[in-house]
Amino acid sequence: MKRESAGLVETKIHRIPGEINLEHGDRLLDVDVAYETYGKLNKEKSNAVLVCHALSGDAHAGGWHKGEEKPGWWDIIIGPGKALDTDKYFVICSNVLGGCKGTTGPSSQNPKTGRPFGLEFPVITVKDMVDVQKKLLEHFGIHELFAVVGGSFGGMQVLQWTVSYPDMVRLAVAIATSAYSSPQQIAFNEVGRRAITSDPDWNSGDYYGKTQPARGLSLARMIGHITYLSDESMHQKFGRRLQDKSEYSFDFASFDFQVESYLSYHGDTFVKRFDANSYLYITKAIDYFDLTRKGTLSLAEAFKDAKSKFLILSISSDWLYPSYQSKEIVEALSANDIDVRYCEIKSNYGHDSFLLESGQMNYTIQNFLSRTSVGDVMIKDVVTIRQGSSVEEAAGIMMTEGVTHLPVVAEDGRLEGIVTAWDVSKAVALKYTRLEEIMTRDVVTSRVGDPIERAAKRMNEHNISALPVVDENKKVIGMVTSDGVSRLVSVCR
Repeated sequence: MKRESAGLVETKIHRIPGEINLEHGDRLLDVDVAYETYGKLNKEKSNAVLVCHALSGDAHAGGWHKGEEKPGWWDIIIGPGKALDTDKYFVICSNVLGGCKGTTGPSSQNPKTGRPFGLEFPVITVKDMVDVQKKLLEHFGIHELFAVVGGSFGGMQVLQWTVSYPDMVRLAVAIATSAYSSPQQIAFNEVGRRAITSDPDWNSGDYYGKTQPARGLSLARMIGHITYLSDESMHQKFGRRLQDKSEYSFDFASFDFQVESYLSYHGDTFVKRFDANSYLYITKAIDYFDLTRKGTLSLAEAFKDAKSKFLILSISSDWLYPSYQSKEIVEALSANDIDVRYCEIKSNYGHDSFLLESGQMNYTIQNFLSRTSVGDVMIKDVVTIRQGSSVEEAAGIMMTEGVTHLPVVAEDGRLEGIVTAWDVSKAVALKYTRLEEIMTRDVVTSRVGDPIERAAKRMNEHNISALPVVDENKKVIGMVTSDGVSRLVSVCR
């Protein structure tokens, strides 16, 4: 399939009415959430994929903004034919709570003072960010996510989703991340924060409308950027090549090496698009992230209620979030008999590989998402009707519940037949009154573990638009519809 762009997109703002209760007791009123969407939400609202961004990311994950020269930060995997195929999925990405790209954060106006929050903004956690994302999903009427995907700090959000809202996440893809911040990760974050707070222009966070702490934020970004690269990638990209000169300058006023100029450029560019206080708050939330709750739980205990299927990806050259941290997550999930797949991406790009390795990322994630089973996409709260009921009762249920297919079940829940809206219409015309006169008894069904492709093929072969899902005792436990499947699989004809 040809891989294409998600096209022109725009960032939108949703205001969450009322108060948000934060993990540590504080509250925020009327929180704004900046978000973008790609693709269409299907009728069952079962094809939603939430993308969680990393530290310096934002809601603009895919497609293009009008007039800009670069696409969204994860455009390599978002769009038609890509891993997050917008012909199949409704992809959502929102700026995190505490950010500076439209979502309420320290640079936002404090309703109590009419001025930017600054350090009056409450300390937040990854859990708080996920709670706000859930509120955004409620705005769309989404009660279950087909998948949650993210790398680095975004991967932490993915893991938090599976712990905070285990019933809402079918598939979880966590990339180059950890279940808790390591001492080394905390150390680098602290040095970056210290660079900001040591800038004379930081002014205890009250710099809005004044000179921003550009030098401190630029230095923090330079420190962070080094951790995103690898020794080998820096050798390949820069070596010891000089910057626009053939000899050393033997001074401290100019750049001798290309790598120096590169880091300075990225630091200066970052200052133009990021807020220093947001950097402080988000890195602190990363430091606090710990699914073991300060070691009071084992990692296996932390995941004991998780119900998602997991894909855990690490990167061979990543020394900031090394592979052993991903393997710890895999072992904890396996200890709970949770379906988990693990893959180490082979790359020399370091931690940033998840943003650069288009081929491996698309192949691995696409394969994981496409290997879905009926249980991953079925409607669980199925409306049924008891055997022996009347046609009038069936019509009333269909009208009230807004369904077109009613499995007919015996007293013990076993499937005895199925009746459709078309059957009911025909019964009215022919003056039938009993369900037994119109229901289909030879029902085509599916099982929870069946590949979704098989269910789609059955519907196509029998020219039907819904399949009851039954267990080993033939009891109805779900329903899968052609509309829900059509965006997730191409049916072989």
